Amino acid sequence: MSLAIVFRPEAKADVLAAYDWYEEQQSGLGSVFVDALSGLLDQVRTMPQMYPVVLRDARRGKLRKFPYLIYYRAHTDRIEVIAVFHGSRDPKRWQERVN
Repeated sequence: MSLAIVFRPEAKADVLAAYDWYEEQQSGLGSVFVDALSGLLDQVRTMPQMYPVVLRDARRGKLRKFPYLIYYRAHTDRIEVIAVFHGSRDPKRWQERVN
């Protein structure tokens, strides 16, 4: 089973901000970040229960080559990406998005 990935607007903004930051550091690095994120989302899409529940029904997956975490909910028909956060950010910021 492979579920659709749906980003909340805030999560899209998270990805764009990370992409921009990595591109400023080195040309092409933003694309490497997006590729790593896509790889993780492919795993989530096929095995949504793979990652641990961290708050209510929200789960967390970690990118391997970047210090970023994704927070998502697995629904019966889709994966809802709540946030894409740097691991050192205050977790209360993404937790406010879980309602």
